[in-house]
Amino acid sequence: MIVEMLKRSTMGIAFGAIITFIVLTILKFNAWEATVSEIWMHMGANMLLGIYFGVISLIFGESGNHLLKKSIIHFVLTYGVLLIIAAVVGWFPLSGRSILLYSLIFILLYILYWGGWYLYFKKQEETLNKYLQKNK
Repeated sequence: MIVEMLKRSTMGIAFGAIITFIVLTILKFNAWEATVSEIWMHMGANMLLGIYFGVISLIFGESGNHLLKKSIIHFVLTYGVLLIIAAVVGWFPLSGRSILLYSLIFILLYILYWGGWYLYFKKQEETLNKYLQKNK
């Protein structure tokens, strides 16, 4: 389990670094300036989020709990972690309106993402069932 967490954390750091590189490329080509301190802070936040997303996906790998329960736990943890990191780094201002807007956007994106994966796996299930029925 620890080895798997380290692998996923490393992949998360890599994804965080790639996202940072993409943002830095956009900044460079638009001639925007940023201090080393700002870049360091945002890259660190991206890498922390990468580690988080790499490790939190383990919640879905364990058997036992119902998918809905795992999804609710994942939703609550992800919302909290993203809210804290985004607030600390300054990705949005700390006002009631901003937090409400962030929350609505997060909920919408989470539902779209979860729904997309649900439909994908339902399609996989149907394909597998057809294959099994055909080869009975």
